[in-house]
Amino acid sequence: MQTSTTNANAILTKDEILRYSRHLITPEVGMEGQLKLKQAKVLVIGTGGLGSAITLYLAAAGVGTLGLVDSDVVEVSNLQRQVLHGTSDVGRAKLASARDTLLEINPYVQLTTFETRFSRQNALQIASAYDMVVDGADNLPTRYLASDVCVLLKKPLVHGSVFRFEGQATVFCTANGPFYRCLYPDPPPPDLVQRIAVGGILGVQPGIIGCIQALESIKLIIGKGRPLTGRLLSFDGLNLKFREVRLRKDPACVACGDQPSIDERLIDYEAFCGIRAPVAAAAGAAEIAPQELKGRLAQAKPLILLDVREPEEYEAGHVPGARSIPLDRLLYHLHEFTWADELVVYGGSEEGAQKAAETLCTANFRKTRILKGGFQAWMKEAA
Repeated sequence: MQTSTTNANAILTKDEILRYSRHLITPEVGMEGQLKLKQAKVLVIGTGGLGSAITLYLAAAGVGTLGLVDSDVVEVSNLQRQVLHGTSDVGRAKLASARDTLLEINPYVQLTTFETRFSRQNALQIASAYDMVVDGADNLPTRYLASDVCVLLKKPLVHGSVFRFEGQATVFCTANGPFYRCLYPDPPPPDLVQRIAVGGILGVQPGIIGCIQALESIKLIIGKGRPLTGRLLSFDGLNLKFREVRLRKDPACVACGDQPSIDERLIDYEAFCGIRAPVAAAAGAAEIAPQELKGRLAQAKPLILLDVREPEEYEAGHVPGARSIPLDRLLYHLHEFTWADELVVYGGSEEGAQKAAETLCTANFRKTRILKGGFQAWMKEAA
């Protein structure tokens, strides 16, 4: 892989020679390879589970310039897998936390941060300044976008993904290898996309796959070894098994086939994957009056009614047919619904229902409504 050089990065300082000494005595790396690492510019999409392992090891290895793209803030639920961040970082922008951690590991790395979503409006501009892209995203639209951008810019893409105890890694968008759309010409059904989005994951799993992505990136930079081009490496963590699948270019691929159709206009990737951006605020969730809900229930029209009060409140009385899912347990049940479901939530207070609606809307359940006045209004007007 070709990288640009300057006088400053054409040599290693005394401290860098000491820092990278174990690389320098490794024949496959040596001084030549370490200088290539110092001159490399790598864009990493995401600083979450995969991105944590990717960036930690690329920074430690001496990759000279790292670009980081992320728009999220650190949440407590991130900490079992996103090892870039700590408890004291909760509430901070992930990029701020990542910067502190990576510069502590290696103050010689040049960090450029993009506190924004990697989108079709900015992706080409951001990625154009880098030699390669490493995909640490956690959603299908971004994976398709990253691949299409690398196709257009003719840059390699190091791909990784994880789900529960499973993971996979490969290298796309090289001259001789296939592209993401060769393997996945179309996204899975929206219902499956949704279930993957709200599914669980073992914390160590993205660490394993992210380390493989970092390794593949380093191999591409120094030009040594056999990269995962044309090979998909699948990992079953539950049974500790690796499996390799051969990949080939698809002549009908819209990205690299005989008649490619991907161009710089790109597409609406969320629409392509059958989803839309998360609905913004719980305040935007519509309300349903008790009498209207009573009529819907009488007509047996399909809807899912959620009582987010405490179990003892539910036992004392509830709307017929309502499921009891306390507010603090709602996240653990999202996989039981689909985005096509019509959901009605109520609590013991407007605040509880609003928080439940916010959780559902953020997870892209757009057909969410709040029972106006909650259970008390139901008892007064419809019971």
